[in-house]
Amino acid sequence: MAKKGTLIVISGFSGAGKGTVVKKLVEEYGYSLSISATTREPREGEVDGKDYFFKSVDEFRTLIDYNGFIEWAMYVDNYYGTPRAYVEKELAEGRNVILEIEVQGAMKVKEQYPDAVLVFLTTKNAQVLKERLEGRGTEDEATINKRMKRAAEEVKQMESYEYIVINDDLDVCVHTIHGILLAKRSELAESSEIIEEMKRGLNS
Repeated sequence: MAKKGTLIVISGFSGAGKGTVVKKLVEEYGYSLSISATTREPREGEVDGKDYFFKSVDEFRTLIDYNGFIEWAMYVDNYYGTPRAYVEKELAEGRNVILEIEVQGAMKVKEQYPDAVLVFLTTKNAQVLKERLEGRGTEDEATINKRMKRAAEEVKQMESYEYIVINDDLDVCVHTIHGILLAKRSELAESSEIIEEMKRGLNS
């Protein structure tokens, strides 16, 4: 029987490089990336079951009713959620699963999966964050200011995360997160062995 995988939740400010970090973790270390479900229309090139699980509003609401999501929310008139069945299947098969989700969703995950590892990705300071957002060249000043205001709200939740990782150097950041997971899995395994040994000794 495969050893159960570990659930790792990665959140962070817009501009902190979450998507790039997650992609590298999947490519270099074989993490399984949870695929979100959404009611929005597929964009050109997006594939159902690869980029998203595309659902109708009725399908999505039915899954909500049957507790089919670990967490879900509505953004700009569309539903988004993390399908429970997909994540639990991956974990049961021994794969380490990444959820790249917002702060509110991360707290919901931790309530349901106490062993989940929560990592918050950040830049070294607010100025660097703003420079990164500006450096994208894809958003106007109003949108950047909106994202910075959002970051000011998210920073209040940073202390709820077990690990804060600065994404200053991509490779270092990725290796740091992978190291955190290895240490956590080792810690959990050692704890289980100690508990079993004590049970054997005390019940003999």
